Amino acid sequence: MTTNPAFSGVVCPSITITADDGTIDYELWGRHLDHLIDAGIDGVLVFGSIGEFYAFDLETKKRAVDFVVRHVNGRMKVFAGVGDTDVDRVLDFARSAQESGVAAIVVVSPYYFGPSDGAAKRFFGTIADAVDLPVILYNFPARTGSDLDPALVADLAREHANIVGMKDTVDTISHTRKVIRAVHEVNPDFAVFSGFDEYYLVNRVSGGVGVISGLTNVEPETFARLRDAYDAGDFAEATAAAERISHLMALYDQADLFISAIKGAVRAKGLEISTLIREPAVQLTDAQYDRIRELLR
Repeated sequence: MTTNPAFSGVVCPSITITADDGTIDYELWGRHLDHLIDAGIDGVLVFGSIGEFYAFDLETKKRAVDFVVRHVNGRMKVFAGVGDTDVDRVLDFARSAQESGVAAIVVVSPYYFGPSDGAAKRFFGTIADAVDLPVILYNFPARTGSDLDPALVADLAREHANIVGMKDTVDTISHTRKVIRAVHEVNPDFAVFSGFDEYYLVNRVSGGVGVISGLTNVEPETFARLRDAYDAGDFAEATAAAERISHLMALYDQADLFISAIKGAVRAKGLEISTLIREPAVQLTDAQYDRIRELLR
């Protein structure tokens, strides 16, 4: 079990809020960030998968990270997702994020040609050695084509003191549990987050520290309630919050790409944002939006 992890709790991988023309809407994004803070969220990840990191140019992402850090102003942790297939672009973004003042960088495996274990160690190690920041690994094999397996994660934690955590987006808790057990033999304070909303409770039971998951954009209060109830040993309340999250999981299936559904749900909750996602994409339809509104009742 972790004793003093660098990071823990509920982290929101924020949607990137744009206008209908695709330019970032900083005013509405700021209001969204304020809602997360008021709800008690522990941190925000800028340009994770749900933030469409793959679809924005590097200079836009640098400016956006700088905006989020300044807007949040220490009220919660800010993490920057710096993933790319080109290590030089990752390093450029990572150094910029460090200058902006992020708490940590989050690095997804390079995708398309999923790296071997040796290539992954070189890739993540190069990034860790280049910054004076905590590094959080991001494992999403369904999208990257490669898996950060338990032994590899343990090796990276052993060889690089600033690799301090991981987001494990694998739809089986046994994978996350095995990672936790392997890496805690090297560093008991290594922070393993689940990337699936409904795994919060079993993640904590397994020795993990929480979730970095998309529904926190929609009902951050429910996740904060779940975290607080678990920490207080109020398992009836924790179960009630977990049941609400289980119900909300159906939101992910309401659009061609889940990012549209999450943006639609945020809009349905009252923040009048555009549901646009970057091309190539199938945009949210009126019928899908109506189903999202029904699910949120």
